[in-house]
Amino acid sequence: MKTQQQLINNVIGQLNGVSRMLDENKECLAVIAQMKAVHSAVGSLMNKFIEENFIKCTKSYGEKSSDDLMKKLLIELTKK
Repeated sequence: MKTQQQLINNVIGQLNGVSRMLDENKECLAVIAQMKAVHSAVGSLMNKFIEENFIKCTKSYGEKSSDDLMKKLLIELTKK
C-alpha cells in the first residue's frame, strides 16, 4: 500500500502533467482525462489520511460531543 508521501508525489506529478498539457495546448479530452486522474489521486490521498489519522483527529477536539464532532466531520467530508 502506498504511503501518504507517495500519494502526494503522484498528485504533484499529475498536476505538473496537466500544466504541461495546458501549456502545449493538448487535446481537450486528454487534459480532462488527466484532470480526472488528479481528482482520483487526491481522493486516494484523502482516504489514506483519514484511515491513518481518524482517531487522532477526533481526539484533538477534546471533550466535544461525539455526535457533534461526527456531524462536523461528515459535513466536511461531503461538502464540495
